[in-house]
Amino acid sequence: QVRLVESGGDLVQPGGSLRLSCAASGGSFSIATMGWYRQIPGKERELVADITSGGTSGYADFVKGRFTISRDNAKKMVNLQMNSLKPEDTAVYYCRWSLGLGDYWGQGTQVTVSS
Repeated sequence: QVRLVESGGDLVQPGGSLRLSCAASGGSFSIATMGWYRQIPGKERELVADITSGGTSGYADFVKGRFTISRDNAKKMVNLQMNSLKPEDTAVYYCRWSLGLGDYWGQGTQVTVSS
């Protein structure tokens, strides 16, 4: 059983930065694809960024150049560095672990961008 725990969500002013972290336990972290998703109330959950076991990362257009995803296989952690935050980045951010038929989600962490 895989367990994911996100942290780092907070209230930040527009233009500010936050770093989200997701700690994984159980499962084979090093060969899983890890992703960050977000959900705004009333909208579907959407992909923000993901990173494969080989370290290849992908980003949604709306965060390119502002967010950076990284992983530490030794620590079983995936991070999301968020810079130049905008009010429209306000959402609950979720960590996802994917490997074959295995698909697990964290409980989410709230990010609020507001002055």
